Amino acid sequence: MRRNLLALLGSQQFGLLVVILLLGVVLTLFAGTHTHRVTGAEVNNFLNAATLMQVATFASFFAIMAVGVTMVIITGGIDLSVGSTYALAGVLSAMLLRDLGLTGGPAIGVGIVVCCGLGTLCGLANGVMITSLGVHPFIITLGTMWIYRGVAYVSSRAESILVPSSLTEFAKANLGLGKQLYPVPMLVMVVVAICGWMFLTKTVSGRRVFAVGGNLEAARYSGVRINRVLIAVYTISGLTAGIAAFVAVGYFGAASSADATGYELYVIASAVVGGASLAGGKGNAISAMLGALLIALMQQSIRTLHFDQKYEWIIIGFAIIVAVVLDRVSARLGSKRLLQMKT
Repeated sequence: MRRNLLALLGSQQFGLLVVILLLGVVLTLFAGTHTHRVTGAEVNNFLNAATLMQVATFASFFAIMAVGVTMVIITGGIDLSVGSTYALAGVLSAMLLRDLGLTGGPAIGVGIVVCCGLGTLCGLANGVMITSLGVHPFIITLGTMWIYRGVAYVSSRAESILVPSSLTEFAKANLGLGKQLYPVPMLVMVVVAICGWMFLTKTVSGRRVFAVGGNLEAARYSGVRINRVLIAVYTISGLTAGIAAFVAVGYFGAASSADATGYELYVIASAVVGGASLAGGKGNAISAMLGALLIALMQQSIRTLHFDQKYEWIIIGFAIIVAVVLDRVSARLGSKRLLQMKT
């Protein structure tokens, strides 16, 4: 029992939760209050249901993708195309729904299938090119980042395409929580993170992902099919981009080729802040979700404390650097402990 408690207290997830809670306390203390228009009660500008749900909602759009990208990073790769995959899946699915004139349940079903299917195909294309051409993932996904967004731009003619109201009703269902509280994106984020965690920690395929990232040659000699693992993680990364696109398109009610521009930064930052090592062999889906929540909280703190939003990029950049430095320091300390134990 004591050993399990110590392991929990020393885990990456616990550390992230502590940082998130501390930042939440600071925001609560300095955010100020306002008078509620209906009840007349004093309400904290940060610590209220609407603001907290908003933070979780906007985090969910890149947290979902961060789960898939974390798997890619664990293998020692990178996926820069997730934002463009998101845009392409959203635009083409919105165009198809508009042309078919679907509404209600059929529109939701077709929207889910098309978004997830297109995302999966984009991820599969990345994986096949990386393994068959022998080109570094950075180059391949940098190229497909432009290709996918370009196809979305040409297909939509840079127009914003409305989706059926049934998709918005689905994404903005309040589930009995009250007005302006839309928990569906947050719930999808949690489900995807749990599924990603279970895949990485409870399945043989998940262990192979860590094996490829931890020691490629050892994995190859152990009989792990490297190319199959790499194709799988890039396909999953594309799938999570498709899921995020469906949720976001429904939530905002429209799709555009400019959607998710720059999300690559947020997605990779979420994975890195969540403890994923860019050297490979280390990462956690739940931690990636918490990393996304921390970044969304940083964004919210800038708005709540009335700072210039231009500082957002600076703060997130520092967060990435600090996370990578801490990861390197932790790895060096771990190596020294192993050497001391051997001697």
